[in-house]
Amino acid sequence: MAKASGGKKLAKKDYEARVPALRGALVQMQVALQHASFPVLLVVAGDDAAGRGDVVNLLNGWLDPRGVETFSFHKPTDEERERPPMWRYWRCLPPRGRMAIYAGGWHADALREDPRSPRELDEFDENLRRITHFESQLAAGGALIVKVWLRLSKVAQRDRMLALESDPDTAWRVTPENWNNHQDYERLALLAERMRRATHRPTAPWQVVDAADPRTRNLAVAELLLARFKQHSVAQKKVPAPTKPSRVTSLRPSGLARLQALPLDQMLSEADYESKRDKWLGRLNQAVRTAAERGRSIVWVFEGWDAAGKGGAIRRLTSALDAREYRVIPVAKPTDEEKVHHYLWRFWRHVPRAGRVTIYDRSWYGRVLVERLEGFCREDEWKRAYAELNDFEAQLTEHGIIVLKFWLHLSKDEQLRRFRHREETDYKQHKINAEDWRNRRKWHAYEIAVGDMLALTDRPQAPWHLIPANNKRFARLEILKTSCKQIAAALEE
Repeated sequence: MAKASGGKKLAKKDYEARVPALRGALVQMQVALQHASFPVLLVVAGDDAAGRGDVVNLLNGWLDPRGVETFSFHKPTDEERERPPMWRYWRCLPPRGRMAIYAGGWHADALREDPRSPRELDEFDENLRRITHFESQLAAGGALIVKVWLRLSKVAQRDRMLALESDPDTAWRVTPENWNNHQDYERLALLAERMRRATHRPTAPWQVVDAADPRTRNLAVAELLLARFKQHSVAQKKVPAPTKPSRVTSLRPSGLARLQALPLDQMLSEADYESKRDKWLGRLNQAVRTAAERGRSIVWVFEGWDAAGKGGAIRRLTSALDAREYRVIPVAKPTDEEKVHHYLWRFWRHVPRAGRVTIYDRSWYGRVLVERLEGFCREDEWKRAYAELNDFEAQLTEHGIIVLKFWLHLSKDEQLRRFRHREETDYKQHKINAEDWRNRRKWHAYEIAVGDMLALTDRPQAPWHLIPANNKRFARLEILKTSCKQIAAALEE
């Protein structure tokens, strides 16, 4: 961890002489950032009365406001409490080419819990692990993360709060809680040190700045931001561009074997389907309503081959649900807005509130399927994604969200028959295009990628359900039955 910088008192004259050039450099940094392939996240945290608000306000005055946004996280709202804790931070991420300043950041939320007992400290450490993973994901995606801790000694903190209280215009900034924290300075300082050590990484390091002298503090923060931006810009230029793989090899052959062993000759007559369908639709309706009464959200994930019947299965499933309580998210090529964010950002933003349902028609698994095979991301990125996807789903399930994942599998011959039927049927021609045929020519490569996905992301809390889909009626009923059973099991736990 970087040692404290700043602290030495700076004369007002010297400060004012240095500010114009510094402001100009910051604006030039923003101009360069507009053409960069990464976002900038500046976290300004620190001890009480160390001047976090002053630094944030000052930087907003020095920077071009059109390229920066500021966030401060307070007590979670009802909407935020009904989703996993990290949801509200994912929502506030800047796109590539822009900058965000976080007053206190997610670290302040962790410290606000003020853990004291061994159990609370264990929870605190687990929260820090989640924060570290969050920052590591963003940094691996190219983000520049600058974290500053403004430090005040206990004596300097007391003097600063007394000075603020003595001025009627600033007295409101000192609260009884601030004085209580001052009395507990040593313990809180150790807790903050514990947080910084746990979340300090080469890609997201902490820089401790002595905040005793406000002028020196201000310059130190701005100069640190400029220096880190320059270093990061050089490093990002050396990152290789994604390339299409020349050959696709399996990471976990067991997944491919599981996929190829799936019996595709399962049949269900129309009469049998209709005699059983309403029963399972009724059970599904009851299961979803029970989950909603208990504040449990449900996330359905549908993946599968082109023409495997995902859309039809989703339509049958939603016929059992209240249209006011669910959303279907069709996942296609990312929009311009989605492209300039971390690839998980567009999925985090659709996580449902307590008791609601989100159905993803294709999902985050595109990272290890189409993006892997089409060269839309680098090899290190899609290989890292398996752990990132598992962590994402773990955050959902730990919050009580029920995650149901389905892979609809059909034979290559059956897919060909359906493709041709779509081409020959007027009202289905919009479902078939050149990309579908192109993907079909890569069938074996996709099989390998699907096998790796199944082997590396199948977890007890969010298992994969493989559905034989050569017979659409069998597949649809199997999805209804499996969904009912998994929801019921989750509610019993």
